[in-house]
Amino acid sequence: MSSPAIRRIATSLIAISMALASHFAAAQASQRNLVAESTVTLANFLNDPDMNWLQRNFKRAKAVLIAPKVAKAGFILGGSGGRAIVVAHDMKTGKWVGPAFYTLATASIGFQAGISVSGVVTLVMTETGFHTLLADSVKLGGDAAVAAGPIGAGAQSDLAADFVSFSRSTGVYGGLNFNGTVITTADEWNRAYYGQRVHAPDILVRMSVRNKQASELLNIVTKAAGKPSH
Repeated sequence: MSSPAIRRIATSLIAISMALASHFAAAQASQRNLVAESTVTLANFLNDPDMNWLQRNFKRAKAVLIAPKVAKAGFILGGSGGRAIVVAHDMKTGKWVGPAFYTLATASIGFQAGISVSGVVTLVMTETGFHTLLADSVKLGGDAAVAAGPIGAGAQSDLAADFVSFSRSTGVYGGLNFNGTVITTADEWNRAYYGQRVHAPDILVRMSVRNKQASELLNIVTKAAGKPSH
């Protein structure tokens, strides 16, 4: 084969590789944005003086769920929803791993009016709570117990629940009731972010994939939990 032909083939292969890389980066854009927003959300909660209970008990968490935006709207029928990520603490190595992607959805009935957008950080305090997240979906208040996180310096320290959830709201809603919330794995988002078909146990237990873009998030979680970086 002549040199010009070889060069043409090489040029074509480079062009194809660049096109695939560009397509992959574009496919990851939404997932990367959610991880970046979750990193900022968590940092804000960890710096909030009213989140004293969360800060004191962070090191006890088996996993952490972060939802930067949970929109809630309604008049007679109300509901909320949003996307979230979960990072988990591997007890064997001490490392924090993830994230895995999830969606949140809840419906409620009652007199409600207005719209709010909340950042949510939920500590998964028990092994039971963590294992429910490895299934396709979990209903809070049904499959696992959920409690609203105590706010303020004098917050009680003896709170017992699988999930302890904290929110920062805007609009007319003072907070979010997470009883009845369904947390569902977002497998297509996991696939887009990691470039292969993976499920929550692959990410959070088997640790078979990783994405360097999550390094800042994991560093913040590791520091908050008081564990040395790995």
